[in-house]
Amino acid sequence: MPGAFDLLIRGGSCVTPSGIGEADVGVIGGRIAAIGALDPRRAAEVFDARGLHVLPGVIDSHVHFREPGGEHKEDLATGSAAAVLGGVTAVFDMPNTSPSVTGVADLARKCRAAKGRVWCDIAFFVGATADNVEELARLEQEPACAGVKLFMGSSTGSLLVEDDATLAAVLGNGSRRLMVHAEDEARLRARKGMLSAEPASHADWRDAETAAQAVRRLLAFARGQGRRVHVAHASTADEMTLLAQARDIATVEVTPHHLTLTAPDAYRRLGTRAVVNPPVRDAAHVAALWEAVRSGLVDTLGSDHAPHTIEEKAKGFPGAPSGMPGVQTLVPLMLDHVNAGRLSLQRFVDLASAGPARVFGIAGKGRIAQGYDADFTIVDLAASRTIADHWIASRCGWTPYAGMTVKGWPVATVIRGRVVARDGALAGDPAGEALSFLEVPGHRR
Repeated sequence: MPGAFDLLIRGGSCVTPSGIGEADVGVIGGRIAAIGALDPRRAAEVFDARGLHVLPGVIDSHVHFREPGGEHKEDLATGSAAAVLGGVTAVFDMPNTSPSVTGVADLARKCRAAKGRVWCDIAFFVGATADNVEELARLEQEPACAGVKLFMGSSTGSLLVEDDATLAAVLGNGSRRLMVHAEDEARLRARKGMLSAEPASHADWRDAETAAQAVRRLLAFARGQGRRVHVAHASTADEMTLLAQARDIATVEVTPHHLTLTAPDAYRRLGTRAVVNPPVRDAAHVAALWEAVRSGLVDTLGSDHAPHTIEEKAKGFPGAPSGMPGVQTLVPLMLDHVNAGRLSLQRFVDLASAGPARVFGIAGKGRIAQGYDADFTIVDLAASRTIADHWIASRCGWTPYAGMTVKGWPVATVIRGRVVARDGALAGDPAGEALSFLEVPGHRR
């Protein structure tokens, strides 16, 4: 049939750059070919989306899939399965694995490991170190590279850049936006004696000034080098005040857990399962994050999906590692916030789809528009579900939100015109591809 659609998504409320309205979406060759009132008889496959909302594919630009070295708690296959079951169509995987991703061979190894195993599209960060500074400008231009990740404070893994000379050198080598974990290492070392057996002492140790001090240093060096930066998992009012004055060079990410969990309640309920870097904060900081979301200051949402096994988390504090799973719960949590009136559906799409595409220059992603990849997160805004550990596909097998009832739920995940998850089950075979970037020569578009 000439002009036939491979897939037609019929009758959903589509969130497009023009607004929200009922429309059909026709897909040919993995891309959006038409939007409007379309003839279902011209389609090889029809997805009935009546009563549902069709969002651009959600992009989680901050996950730790733990491969290589941590496969007992996550790998590329299980992490990406969790992603698509939660409505996420693409992810950026972090470099603090074992060994760390710091060179061309490491990136190539990641790409080989992903081929035929990942359910969603994917890109990989390279970690900055004192040893690879001179190579960063070349490394960030490699295929499937999301850019460079800089750790100013110690976290899971061995990647750390704490001295001014290396920080300046990292910022001076490369041109793409640099993603930064901004906590001041010197302050962390000086305050480590504050830790006790109580998980809540984690937030006292890694306090708001630890984050603000790192952001001040980062912005000063970024201005000096003329380098764009993206501050990951901002968690404090202090950071938002600083970042509001640096919109020419800095963008900012927040996480669903920093918007949803509040100290000290989270530590009382969850114990070490609430321990994450940077920490869960008190209500005043959570309120400041929401104000930054409402004002437009926040650019992206990232789950900072950082799974550890239940056994590792049960070691007690401070022995238990920091981090919690989050890629599968990003969409349900944020839809619940939408239903509660904390942000609009359009703002969620801006943070979770258009924002990552804009900030990182992802080719062909982030909006429902003709010629873009046919990536869709199809959701039921009226559905109430209770999040449970048994729903979690991550190898770690748990979530800090177990028992929480949310309103709004992912129904189906479509990537390049293929339905890869529907009604809580995976569909077909894993066929995720490497993301392409506008700032990398030879991108596929």
